[in-house]
Amino acid sequence: MSDEKLHWTSASRTHVGHVRKLNEDACLELPEHGLWVVADGMGGHAAGDVASRMIVDSLHRGSVAKSLDTLSSQVERALQKVNRKLTQEASRRGQQIIGSTVVVLLIHGRRCICLWAGDSRIFLLRDSRLRQLTTDHSQIEELIAQGRIAREQAESIPGSNAITRAVGVMKELVLDSVSHDVCEGDRFLICSDGLYNEVKSADIAQLLALQDCRESADRLIEMALQGKARDNITAIVVSVEDDQATKTLFNPSAVRMSNVDEDDDKTTVNR
Repeated sequence: MSDEKLHWTSASRTHVGHVRKLNEDACLELPEHGLWVVADGMGGHAAGDVASRMIVDSLHRGSVAKSLDTLSSQVERALQKVNRKLTQEASRRGQQIIGSTVVVLLIHGRRCICLWAGDSRIFLLRDSRLRQLTTDHSQIEELIAQGRIAREQAESIPGSNAITRAVGVMKELVLDSVSHDVCEGDRFLICSDGLYNEVKSADIAQLLALQDCRESADRLIEMALQGKARDNITAIVVSVEDDQATKTLFNPSAVRMSNVDEDDDKTTVNR
């Protein structure tokens, strides 16, 4: 679903990290549909990998939509269906929760929509400025929004990573949604908290500016693994390009960096 002048490339990487034995993250790239997904199975709850995989599988089966709003509605319906299945499965197993965060980037023409529940994020790099397009559904964000604590205090608060929304947690799933314009040269990062908890915003911006999506994804994962990497780590990098633009002018601030060994990766091009 590309605009006649725009197309997008993307690359994804996921890694189990240094501590956990199971990767409960799952991701999906469907550039031909204008759809990218990261789901982070809830650590500490049973079958988090089942929940994240069910989300990805349900969205992989979706049909091509003729408009962004139609695609968004299809995704919401699919996630509501998964939510019901997960709550039913938890009840059947006698477990309290089988859940996962979800964050979805949808692009059609020159617009995009972000859909999410939980604390997985979407970032946008435009004109060398990094913006977080999503807002975490977490207890700490609620306290910050209420003015009860300053953001600088967040890391010192016990339980600061507790989330308040996710797929499979409540009988009715509540998703947040924001819409933005899309421009040539935009770089999006869709990621789990295992990535942004280990990599500083300035480093995310620098690595997103690399010309090649795969290199950006590789280097983001590599930098996260230089830390404690106590959680699973997933990153999808999406680049929006103009077919008619002079390629030598694309991302003039990009600095090439050395290649790293591949883990789990996929690079796709939609033209």
